[in-house]
Amino acid sequence: MEKLLLIGIDTRSMLNSALKLDYEIFSTSYFSTSDTPQIKNQKIILNESDGESCGIFEDQFDSRNILETSKDYIDEVDYIIPISGVSPSDFKKQHKKKILGTVDVEDIENKFRFYKKIKNEFLTPMTFAINDIDEAIEIDKSYKNTQFILKPLQGSGGYDINLLDNESDFQINKGDFILQEYVEGVSLSSSVLATKNDAECIMNTRLLCENDFGVKDSFIYIGNILPLDEKSIMTDVDDADKVNECMKETSYNLARKFNLMGSNGVDYILNENGLYVIEINPRIQGTFECMEMSLQINMLDAHIRACRGEKVEIPKPKCYSYKKIIYSPARMKYEKIDLDNIYDLPHIGSITEKSQPLLTIIDKDESFEKLVEKVELSSKKVNSIAKRSQPNA
Repeated sequence: MEKLLLIGIDTRSMLNSALKLDYEIFSTSYFSTSDTPQIKNQKIILNESDGESCGIFEDQFDSRNILETSKDYIDEVDYIIPISGVSPSDFKKQHKKKILGTVDVEDIENKFRFYKKIKNEFLTPMTFAINDIDEAIEIDKSYKNTQFILKPLQGSGGYDINLLDNESDFQINKGDFILQEYVEGVSLSSSVLATKNDAECIMNTRLLCENDFGVKDSFIYIGNILPLDEKSIMTDVDDADKVNECMKETSYNLARKFNLMGSNGVDYILNENGLYVIEINPRIQGTFECMEMSLQINMLDAHIRACRGEKVEIPKPKCYSYKKIIYSPARMKYEKIDLDNIYDLPHIGSITEKSQPLLTIIDKDESFEKLVEKVELSSKKVNSIAKRSQPNA
């Protein structure tokens, strides 16, 4: 039996799909959620325990630690699927040959190189490479009618993105950040399934960040609603079908330009000026489970088959699906929550720090309105329990 390694921040959803396929599965992850399937070949970085804090993810996570922990697995397995938190660039040359997915990601993950590659072909925010905050402020002064944001040169999830103003006191190491035109609008995303010779946009979604839930100027990723239509786009547009077609065409062209393989994501912002290309996520996306619910297929199987050159027939969506990550509103000692639509659950008694990811709500319904109501009711319940479940110390 062939051996397959899943490696990244959280492998729970991938494991559930992988265990339905004919592989011997290996897994290395940072998080150890209580609902993660337990398998023979499994390594976990964060060991949660009763009364112990899970810490601050941004301060503790290091992809090099996952790779070092996985080095014997990497040597042993036949195939590797890196997911969020681990880049194909991190692997040695001999191990890259085992990767199922997009391997050549340097011009994608480096946001300034990505900008230079697409600026003459696609609508995209004006972007500058900067050496320090003073240079950023000087550029800002030259564009009096433009708001800029500071964004990590490499990274995902919307972390460490900040609006620039003349009072900014950020410490920037040379080459770590870019200065990018801030484009206001609706955040959208495409899921692309690509083979060596073809590509297809299989699903467009409404991309959600904290800004959509009243946390002003915060771009941290919250979740998605799919499929994209006049309801799920959650804003007034003249023609949702036209938006979908534009996204599909643009995502296809980007997939061919950057030789994407398997399942990948393309993020956009839509406003009155058009559809802005923001970035490509060259890996299986956070919409993974939502697409499985809506399309009723095994997305990991579709990814693997596409990487092997097979054209995969994708059915039409059967329902809406909604994913919402809950960031803890307070320092919380986790207790069992009686809901059937929550995932990525902490271990009982472990402590989640304020503003850290607590759990994920994922649900589906044929009615968009009923789906939103279910997810928001669960969200209110989780937040209410979190606020009253604070540890004594």
